[in-house]
Amino acid sequence: MKLGVICDGISRDLKHTVDVMDEFNLEYAELQFVGEKEVGDHSAEEVREIKSLLSDRGKPVSCLSRHIFAGMTSANKPGDELHTKHMDSLKRVIDMAHELDSPLVRIMSSKKEQILWGLNGAEKWNVAHGAWDSLPPLIAPACELARAEGVTLVVETGNGTMVNSNYTARKLIDDLDAKDVLKVLWDPANNCWCHERAYPDGYDEVKDGYLGHIHIKDVQVDTPRALLEVRQLGQGQLADHFVPMAEALRADNYDGVISLESVFHPGDGDFENGFRQCIDLFKEWFE
Repeated sequence: MKLGVICDGISRDLKHTVDVMDEFNLEYAELQFVGEKEVGDHSAEEVREIKSLLSDRGKPVSCLSRHIFAGMTSANKPGDELHTKHMDSLKRVIDMAHELDSPLVRIMSSKKEQILWGLNGAEKWNVAHGAWDSLPPLIAPACELARAEGVTLVVETGNGTMVNSNYTARKLIDDLDAKDVLKVLWDPANNCWCHERAYPDGYDEVKDGYLGHIHIKDVQVDTPRALLEVRQLGQGQLADHFVPMAEALRADNYDGVISLESVFHPGDGDFENGFRQCIDLFKEWFE
């Protein structure tokens, strides 16, 4: 399968990251922060330098991953100041995607309300009324822009966001009737917080043409204590899920990229060290 890494998880020095990628024969570069800037904030000259470096080293870009729509709430409306700011950022990222031949641009979703739907009384007393209904109108203009620009958006299943499971990601796509231009960026470790089992439950939600991109890391969540621990790959609660996930992806001919998200460090703050402790299993399972 097509394997890559979120580059700034190793280093924001892109040249150094590419050196490490070559060391482990990783091909696809997912860009989030390069230098001190988030994608979409680089000058035209800086984008040309990024393109030259990646082209010379044979590293196609898999996805440009800015935190578009992150931090918005159900109180925001399409066209308000914050939404306009995020849409302007999206336009800049799409311009960068064209320059770098990135097929995907990541978006996020607004902040999570805990209970979106309810039954047998919960619909009256517990549901955050209108929270979910506020989301599709915020994302619809992004889908329209992506159609016009000929790019595909991927919405990440995020911690603390309205889309925090493959179920809610698929529902958003269906509510927008946007399967042609919006796919799921599946981060099964993030989905652990809402207790969606990665396999088979999470995979079954997205396997039928909804899946666009994948992030891999391992975690241990303690929701009652509001505690999240990133763990070395294979030592968290997803340890038993990765192999059947990989087998299912191969069987279904998944042709997207799988990025190692290097956000683990072994207690020393050294994320490159954490990457080196995880990369062998990542390749063993998904290569």
